[in-house]
Amino acid sequence: MALTDLAVRSAKPAEKQQKLFDGGGLHLLVTPAGGKRWVLKYRFGGKEKSLAMGTYPDVCLSDARKKREDARGKLAAGIDPGEARKAEKRTARLNAENSFEAIAREWHAKYAPTLSNSHAQRNLRRLEVHVFPYLGRNPISGLTPPDVLEVLQRIEKTGHIETAHRVRSIVGQVMRYAIGTSRAIRDVTADLRDALPPSQVRHHAAVTDPEELGALLRATNSYRGTAVVTAALRLAPLLFQRPGELRQAEWTEFDLDTRMWSVPSSRMKRRKAAKQNGLDHLVPLSTQAVKILNDLYLLTGRGRFVFPGLRSRERPMSDMALSAAFKRMGIDSETALPHGWRATARTLAVEVLEVPAEVVEMQLSHEVRDSLGRAYNRTQWIDARRDLMQRWADYLDELASKPRPVTASRKSEQFSQDA
Repeated sequence: MALTDLAVRSAKPAEKQQKLFDGGGLHLLVTPAGGKRWVLKYRFGGKEKSLAMGTYPDVCLSDARKKREDARGKLAAGIDPGEARKAEKRTARLNAENSFEAIAREWHAKYAPTLSNSHAQRNLRRLEVHVFPYLGRNPISGLTPPDVLEVLQRIEKTGHIETAHRVRSIVGQVMRYAIGTSRAIRDVTADLRDALPPSQVRHHAAVTDPEELGALLRATNSYRGTAVVTAALRLAPLLFQRPGELRQAEWTEFDLDTRMWSVPSSRMKRRKAAKQNGLDHLVPLSTQAVKILNDLYLLTGRGRFVFPGLRSRERPMSDMALSAAFKRMGIDSETALPHGWRATARTLAVEVLEVPAEVVEMQLSHEVRDSLGRAYNRTQWIDARRDLMQRWADYLDELASKPRPVTASRKSEQFSQDA
């Protein structure tokens, strides 16, 4: 007689295994430990075989019968259901190994060491948030341009156009890695170059009008905050460095007698290999900068950081400290930002002080090459750079000492965040 749900549910274990038959080769195997497994007995090629159909109650009686009928259908078509099951598992395993997520993580593990930690983490995070939930399980060789476009358009609809472009670039890198390792034939993102609207490059505001610059300097010089933030505000326009490089400065990097600051390569904005193996960036110090540092040394010189945090001297000051000071002074982000000092110096040092652009670019730590395409080293034009930094500091003093009304029609210029 065929089994019933009640019979299956109430079956009790005994000292030996029990087989409760349902017909058509299907039976429920009840073990002495109380386990219940569905098993299908069948013959193929003159041999008796068995096929596991799942455990009860995960697979109920009706599900077990459906699996039995599916297996009998394969037998009628001359297919061994057991071998078909093995083939399906092999295919699933290969698909998992060659899925987009599996290959993307393999690519990331291989190339992440060549990137800065923050860059590598951003790449993986973008994949985990925007791509893996939708394409992660798909075999990479089967991806099509519409598959990837759907992911990109989902990001685009949130208004993050630049992120969509970056995700397309990352997916393209994974695809090309798969091609190189013989797991894909082509990079489907190549068909999507014009599928997204152009991204709007984010810029930093920077003052390049001398009169407005003088007003800005007078504002920062008159700021009355903590001594550490006040010193940082006054040093920032004198040093040509990014805010992050300045706020993390350590006293061991400074030689105030020779008036030189050696910024470790690991803290510069460079590729990971350059961070690890590159030379320090030299920043000649003007007499004005040395005076500020000497005064600050009396306050923070016993610690590690030149600009320690307010809550802990074991950590540098917050990356928002200078921006917050600008806001307290009533300087909005459309007028000027702490990062903008670099663009200000790059523009006015060339246009007003007539310093050769190559000298300014080198002091900004931008790569400068000679006529043969070779990059100059860190000590190149050091005397010219010393002269630049002193002339620049004197020029800023001159602007700050001559108060003039700032016309409302003048606007600050915008410079790329890579400056």
